[in-house]
Order: sequence, then structure tokens, then C-alpha cells
Amino acid sequence: MKTTLQAYVLALLLEPAVLASSLSGTLVRKGIHDVLDHQLVRHSECKNYRPTGPIETTLCDYETLESVNEELFSNLSDLVQLPFFKYFQVDLYRECPFWNEHGSCMDPGCAITTVDESDVPEKWRSTTLSKLEVSSIEKGDYFDLSLVPERYTGYSGPNAHRIWRSIYDENCFGLSEMSLMSGKSPAPVSLPDTMSEAFGNEDHEIDHTDHCLEKRVYYKVISGLHTSISTHVCLEYLNQTTGEWAPNLQCFIEKVASHSERLQYIYFNTVLLLRAVSRLGPYLSAYDYCSTGTHEDDQVTLDKVNKVVNIARNVGRFDETVLFRGQNANVLKEEFKTHFRNVSRIMDCVGCDKCRLWGKVQTTGLATALKILFELDEKTLDPNSNASLLQRSEVVALVNTLYRFTESLEAVNNFRNMWSSMTAEDSEDLITKSEQATAGKPHPSPRVEHDRVGSILEEAQLRLVSLLRVCKDSTVECLGYLFDCFHCGLDALVSIFKLSGKENGPGAAHGEL
Repeated sequence: MKTTLQAYVLALLLEPAVLASSLSGTLVRKGIHDVLDHQLVRHSECKNYRPTGPIETTLCDYETLESVNEELFSNLSDLVQLPFFKYFQVDLYRECPFWNEHGSCMDPGCAITTVDESDVPEKWRSTTLSKLEVSSIEKGDYFDLSLVPERYTGYSGPNAHRIWRSIYDENCFGLSEMSLMSGKSPAPVSLPDTMSEAFGNEDHEIDHTDHCLEKRVYYKVISGLHTSISTHVCLEYLNQTTGEWAPNLQCFIEKVASHSERLQYIYFNTVLLLRAVSRLGPYLSAYDYCSTGTHEDDQVTLDKVNKVVNIARNVGRFDETVLFRGQNANVLKEEFKTHFRNVSRIMDCVGCDKCRLWGKVQTTGLATALKILFELDEKTLDPNSNASLLQRSEVVALVNTLYRFTESLEAVNNFRNMWSSMTAEDSEDLITKSEQATAGKPHPSPRVEHDRVGSILEEAQLRLVSLLRVCKDSTVECLGYLFDCFHCGLDALVSIFKLSGKENGPGAAHGEL
């Protein structure tokens, strides 16, 4: 089993055509079979520093995560139904800060309803929190996440494509999918089997241009989120002919299975989230989940939390200490934070209420995980000295985001079962239909010139904010940052005068919401 999976991983590392497919609407037949023919491993332990089937940029392997995901998903499924974790407060109707209008989804599947605050446990109501410290007050409406499934809504087309295009453009390092694929061989999005290998050891000089883990981690986080959302859309897909909800294998083939590297990013994000939960373990175990006022109910919540934390300690093998090191570490970290924060702001431009809600939940959850990994030391994470470390919404978002990713992995297994039950003739026919459907989809043209100028101005504003923060701490880093900004600004000005790309025909799209 491990030999098969290892061969699959090595194939992804050595075959640029497979990696380049993440840009293309053209299906990769080999990728479909790699994803859907794979058999899950039910028993494995992540004890070796060099696992046999490594999840890139982590210290764990596919087999280990697969062996515990069923139990993990089961515990999280129960946990997110409990009062503390199912009510999420968020300001869902802020104006889009990036363009004047955004397309609204008129399909009933896009709509959601708020929860009356009287239905929320009293301890977490705004009226109660307002009597406490000001920092504890959260703004927005309450939503019951257990009543809002993340699934197909009908929200697609140019508006949905613009959202994802903007999110990928927010890659603060200028490392778009295209630039990743056009880098040096071997495949530029592939990383060493362990994170520390990218930096070697202290006795050797390292070219950080060729081994910038931070850039690739950022891309993997965003692409993993995109892939997970696509998986949920395909898992609960509306058959508009029958009106029934059911898994859509053709949808999954088109959006995920035909580009097998996308599935890697779901595994990667799951390990990253588990590492954050593992580090936050003592804090979560000491947290006051008082919801109903009864000791029995609160103990049920705590027991489920502890089960998830225990799994996270065994599987969340991600060495965050090798990132953001060196002379420009603070600069890089500041840009990383600023642009990821911007991704959350882009969610305000989503025209589908249900999509916007889950976008907000999951970007908040991932941002919380990144904060835990890269901002907080062990002393800060100590619940005895910092009981108010996180807002309630951050804890809720972190757990629900982890649940979404474990559900995506369960969904992949569901699609594999559907695939295995098909005859060779039927599966070949389905691939052919998927190829025809993908080939017939028009891809969005590159953004027009005024959009590019607006993006450049926004980028300049963000870099100015980062500059001010960095210059407070270090004059040397400030000068280095100014030098980098000069080159980025020069590249941006050159891009204004480039051809729009329309003369080459329509471009490729990564997918839809």
C-alpha cells in the first residue's frame, strides 16, 4: 500500500505536466486514476521523522492522516453540533472594499437566515459581553452553522471567478499559480520531504530565492481552501432536473481529481490545522465552554475537545519554527499577515450569502491557526497566564474549519467508492464527458487595464502599512524592505503597459466557488 502511495507522491514531484494542470481546464487522465483508485490506509503511526509517503512541507504522511481521519471526523461532527461551536457571530454584510459592485446570487440556495440572539446561550450574547472588557465584544449577527450546509448554491460564472482570481492575486509574494509553474525544475510547487531540509544546516549557505517555504506555504493554504470548498460543492450537488441533492462524481473529477496535486493541499491544510490545535491544546482543555449551564453538557463538550486534541498531538506534525527566519523574517511575516487578512476582506465581495459565511468562517479559522503557529510562543499560549488569548469566534472558526477539511477527506473516500463501483466502460465514459464539459467552458479573460491599476494602488497601500510597522523595529530591515518595494513597484509599473492578454484568446481558470 505504501509503495503505491509513495509512487504517487514521487510522480507528482517529478512530472511537471501534472503540476502545470492546476492552471488548465484540461483534464489529466493519470491524475484521475491516481486520486480515485487509491485505497485508504486504516492503521498507521507517524513516528518516523522521514515518513514513507510525505505530505509536502510537513513531518507526517498521507497514510497517517488517512488512518485517523474517520475518528477525527466523527468527533468533530459531534463537536460542531454542540451549542458553543455551532453559533458563529460575524458581520456578514460589510461593503466590498475592492470594487463598487459585486454580483448577487438570486438562487434560493444562496440565502441564509440569522439567529435571534435570545437563542444563543446567555454567556455569549453581546449584551453579556458588553459588561466585560471591550476587547471581548464581537460585532455582527449570529448564525447557526449546523443549519447552513456548505454545498452547491448555483453561484458561479464571472463573479465567482473574479473572487478567486483576486484571492490568488493577493499572494503577497507575487507567487501566482503561473509563476509557480514557470520556475526552475524540478516542479517548483514541490517541497522537500521535511520542512527543515529546505534550509539545510547551519554549515551550508542556502539560496532563499530557490527555497522560500513561506511563499509555498501561503499558496498551499489558499489552494487547499479552494479545493476543499470545491469538494463540498461536488459532495452536495443539486440535480436541477430531479431537485435532489447527491454527490456528483463528474463535478469532483473536473474540479479536483483531474488535478491530483490539488488534493495534496487538503491534506496539507489538515495537518497545519491539527498542529495549531495541538499547540493550543492546554488552552482548549482549560477553556470555559459553559453554554447550557449544566455541568454534564459542558463535560460532553470538553470530552470531545480533548479527543480531537489528542489526535492532533499525534498527527499534527508541522515544524513552524523553520519559517520566518533570517534577516528579513519580520518583513516577510508582516506581508504574510497583511495579505492573508486581505483575503478575508475579499470575502466581503462574494455575492452569495452562504458562500460568504463559510468563506468568512474558514478564512478566520486558517488565520487563527497561522496566528497560533507563527505569532504566539509557549508562554503566551499558557491558559493560566493568558485566559483571554482568543476571541470566541476564533475558537469556533478554528474547530469548524478543521471539521470542513476532515469532511473533505471523507468526501474524497465517498467519491472513490462511487468510482470503484463503476465498470471500466462507465468510468471511461465519465472521463470523456468531463473532458468535453471542461473543454466547452469559457474561461474568463484577464482583468482589464483599470483593474490592474487599482490592484497596484491597493498593493502600494498594503506595502506602506507593512513598511511603517517594520521600520519601527529595525532600520536595517526597513532599508531592505524599501529596496524590495522599489523593485516590486518597478515591476508593477511595467505590467500596466503590458498587453491585456486578450489577443491570445481566453485564459485558464482554476475553478468556481
